[in-house]
Amino acid sequence: MTTDSGRPDNKQSVETPCATLPLEQRVEALLFASERSLSETKMKTVLGIDCEDATKQITKAIESLNESYDDSNRAFRVERIAGGYRVMTREELAPLVSRLHAERQQQKLSQAALETLSILAYRQPVMRAEIEVIRGVACGEVLRGLLERRLVKIVGRAEELGRPMLYGTTKDFLNIFGLASLKDLPEVQGLERQPSWAPKKAPEEGTDSVDVAKQIAE
Repeated sequence: MTTDSGRPDNKQSVETPCATLPLEQRVEALLFASERSLSETKMKTVLGIDCEDATKQITKAIESLNESYDDSNRAFRVERIAGGYRVMTREELAPLVSRLHAERQQQKLSQAALETLSILAYRQPVMRAEIEVIRGVACGEVLRGLLERRLVKIVGRAEELGRPMLYGTTKDFLNIFGLASLKDLPEVQGLERQPSWAPKKAPEEGTDSVDVAKQIAE
């Protein structure tokens, strides 16, 4: 397209890159290139689509991609994860992929880190003191490690003496464990989904955090 002066109209190419290509192909390129889940809002911005039914177009494009993947028996699909979309290996291939990454996963998360993360996920926003009561050991160093890995973040302060910090999980946590939201966490006996600073009753000591860690990792 050219302007009235005969010069190429670069505005459209900047705002709507690769506009001549099928939407499915453009969406697929973004999903494969991204290391994190992409929301419809983010995709609309990058794609340069601002019409009223942009979200519907993107959703339809993703459905079309999945149909194509299913028909060709591909090893992956586009799944909704952590508030957005991401290309994920099919569930039936999880044991194979897990074996490939087993050593790396062990290096990333120690048993102590996994136990702490498991308790935090169910009790968030949670105070460090409660995690230590449940585990029976100090967890300051472990929490710092989880913060550095961006699996945990500080979400506020409790309205209690000393205003202790409250911790919660991040989107990276959802991505690593393949969860669309915290509602997808499995039910764990002995560990309620309950904010640590709101309830009046104290947490029960002796919770088997090792079993909790195993259940959340499955």
